[in-house]
Amino acid sequence: MAKVGIVMGSDSDMPVMAKAADILEKLGISYEMKIISAHREPDVFFEYAKSAEERGFKVIIAGAGMAAHLPGMCAAIFPMPVIGIPMHTTSLGGRDSLYSIVQMPSGIPVATVAINGGANAGLLAAKILATSDDAILRKLKEYSEELKGQVVAKDARLQEVGYQNY
Repeated sequence: MAKVGIVMGSDSDMPVMAKAADILEKLGISYEMKIISAHREPDVFFEYAKSAEERGFKVIIAGAGMAAHLPGMCAAIFPMPVIGIPMHTTSLGGRDSLYSIVQMPSGIPVATVAINGGANAGLLAAKILATSDDAILRKLKEYSEELKGQVVAKDARLQEVGYQNY
C-alpha cells in the first residue's frame, strides 16, 4: 500500500515530480504517482483526494504551475499533510505558482518547497513519515551522511588541485 501520493496536473511536470519519486525510492518508501487535472477533470480529482486516506496515504505531494490549485485543493479534502511543489512557468518564472501554493487561507495549510523542488518534497515527505517509522528515520540519517561525504570529497579535490584546476 502506497504511503505517499504524488500528483501533478500535467505530464510537463514529470521531470520535477520524478525527483520526489526518486528520493522516495532511494529511501524505500512506497508511492503512487498520477496525472490529474483539478480543472479539466474535477470529478476524478475529488475522488482521488477523498479516497487517499482510505488507500493508505500518509502524505500527498502535489505539483502545480500557474494558478496552482492542485495542492490547495488536496489540502482542503485530504486530512493529512500536503506538500506543494510550485512549478517554474514561462510567464512569471514560477512565482505565480509559488504564491498560489504558499498563500493558503487559514485552516488549510500546504507545506511548500522551492520552485521545482521535487527532491526536497520527497525528503520532506520522508521526514514526516519518519516521525513514526524508525526504519525511514535510519535511512534519512544514512542519506544525510552520504550528502556530507559528497561535500568532503569535493573539498578534498579542491585542496588537491586548487580552484584554478577544479
